[in-house]
Amino acid sequence: MLALAHGASGVVPRAVQSLLANMTDPDIKARKDHHLDLCATDAVAFKERSTLLEDVVFVHDSLPDLALDDLDLSVELLGKTLKAPILIASMTGGTDRAGQINLALAAIAERRGYGFGLGSQRAMQKRPETADSYRVRDVAKTTLVIGNLGVVQARDQSTDMVRALVEDVGADALFVHMNPGQELVQPGGDRDFRGGLETMARLCRDLGKPVVAKETGCGIGKRVAERLRSAGITHCDVSGAGGTSWVGVEALRAEGDQKDLGNLLWDWGVPTGVSVAWASAAGLTPIATGGIKTGLDVARAMSLGACAAGIARPALMAYMEGGEAGAEAFFERVERELRAVMLLTGSRRVSDLRKAHKVIGPTLERWLNAS
Repeated sequence: MLALAHGASGVVPRAVQSLLANMTDPDIKARKDHHLDLCATDAVAFKERSTLLEDVVFVHDSLPDLALDDLDLSVELLGKTLKAPILIASMTGGTDRAGQINLALAAIAERRGYGFGLGSQRAMQKRPETADSYRVRDVAKTTLVIGNLGVVQARDQSTDMVRALVEDVGADALFVHMNPGQELVQPGGDRDFRGGLETMARLCRDLGKPVVAKETGCGIGKRVAERLRSAGITHCDVSGAGGTSWVGVEALRAEGDQKDLGNLLWDWGVPTGVSVAWASAAGLTPIATGGIKTGLDVARAMSLGACAAGIARPALMAYMEGGEAGAEAFFERVERELRAVMLLTGSRRVSDLRKAHKVIGPTLERWLNAS
């Protein structure tokens, strides 16, 4: 069994070895369940590359002239007001178990005033009987809900077909995800990525709903951010390197040459902190997803230009360990940490974090200065 998972020992945990031994079904429904099982562990984390958010060091404000109750965590995103700058990020759908997870986490998003991202709806199109696993409006009536489709699949569908997918789940916007790294390693994955930018431009022009360009763990580089902006994209979810490696997820599922390729590229990608700063500089409004675990991470991302932060695997792990109450307790902690950092930087509003006095570490600074 492969000994390349995350962790100091570099050894795949015994529980994950058991999962991998049974991952032989190529069906998309089985693949979705495999993804859930793997992403409920640390075995799919980046091994060495970090988000570089740790290179953002805030300067302490001893005289913040604020009370904790004065702080305003609300932000505007895609036409809705969030009570805190948090999106429960895209994870799953396509199976009964995925549907239960989506409902539980969407209910938390509704109660706490967060946004909620659906997992890829490709499974819903291939297997219409799985559509209910993506329908969360019964528990998230006012929540910002964002649908999800791969740019390769959107390229090969009419705008009307894509619009029907969004409307079926009552989504307010659509993530159009880019994941060439994952697909190259995934058994049976896509190999033709032509026409992506044209597809983004078409959907921006004709869909009638906001289109958010989304990566899936490899981040968005400066030149891609500029091209997306030129195509009419205004918002992106950077899903940068340093959190879950979807290349690594597929490497654990693959065999032979595909496994070797996935192991080689496990840490491939642009760190989340870099992606946020580059996307903001290109004129995009970035959501910082990829390795966000704490309120301090959220604050650091906001200071680099993010409008909100997406949290996926830590929320899934909290849910798997403690159910809905465990996941809610996790988010309560993140908000408590964010409030503390805001107070200690003299930031009354989330947007004030951009102006907070900070020092940028050498690795992040070197990335940001790259041409």
